[in-house]
Order: sequence, then C-alpha cells, then structure tokens
Amino acid sequence: MARTSMGTAHSGVAGNSETNSGRQHLAFTLNGEVFAIEILQIREIIEFGALTEVPMMPPTIRGVINLRGAVVPVIDLSARFGRGPSVVARRTCIVIIEVHMEETSQTLGVMVDAVNEVMEIPAEDVEPTPAFGARIRTDFIAGMGRVNGRFVIILDVARVFSLDELASLGNVAAEAAM
Repeated sequence: MARTSMGTAHSGVAGNSETNSGRQHLAFTLNGEVFAIEILQIREIIEFGALTEVPMMPPTIRGVINLRGAVVPVIDLSARFGRGPSVVARRTCIVIIEVHMEETSQTLGVMVDAVNEVMEIPAEDVEPTPAFGARIRTDFIAGMGRVNGRFVIILDVARVFSLDELASLGNVAAEAAM
C-alpha cells in the first residue's frame, strides 16, 4: 500500500496558520464534485487496498483496514452523503483522518474518488454554508471556499464523521438484521 504522510504538512501549517488569514485544505473529488478538509485533521493518504468487510455494518462503513497494527474503519463518503456506494477506480484512495469528540479521538479512513491537491483558502474567500442547493446535508458543510472562480465545499469533519451518529447507524443496521 502506498502511503503519503501528512506529518510535514502538519508542522508547516501549524506555524503558518497563526500568521496567514487562510488555512490549508486537502482537496479531493467525490462523484465529480470537489470537497476539502482542513489539513490539520488529516494524518495521511493511502492507496486503496484490501478492505475487510464487517458483517451487519451500515453501507456507510465500507470495512476496516490494518494501519500499522491498528484496526481503522473506512467510511464510504459517497454512501455517507446518501449517493450510494463508491465505485473503486484507479485513483480511489483512503484519506486517514483523526476525529476528536469530547474526550475521545478516533482514527477513520475516508474513501474518496481521487485526491487533487493541498490548497490555501484565504478566510475572506470562504462563504457561509448555503441554506439550500447543496446535494449533501448543510450541517456537513463548514463553508464554501472560492478557488479560481469555482466553489469548493469545505466539510465540517466533526459533523460528517460524528462518532455518535456513525454508531447509531451501526445500531440501526444491527436491528434491521434481526
């Protein structure tokens, strides 16, 4: 499995985020749309490889991977957005993120169609979440970044990957199987 560590980006961003008005984001494609996640929440990017499917999981949870001895659940972001399961292609990869909730932290893999680039989005180029028009839940959107005349949907990681909501999806799937 090819890996790209984001460790150097973390250290560079941490020093720059205090002085710059913008933040760096990892841009990726999903179903032909460009999304972004703040780079400080990303640990690494790995090539899509063999997943172990877990019985009775909701379609959102595609399976688990072994990441240096740790079991990491992989979320199919397309399914999470209600668009059906992702089709694995040559550029499909898994973005490893860290989700912090209250006193706990969880490492998750996020399945995306392709990773595009790391981009700086100045704060003045981030518009508030639209009240309508997005094809995903508006509470999943942290803002709309203007980049080269187009909008990039900046995701709110804490809401998209809410551990409580993902756990309740698992409970619903388990109850439906009974």
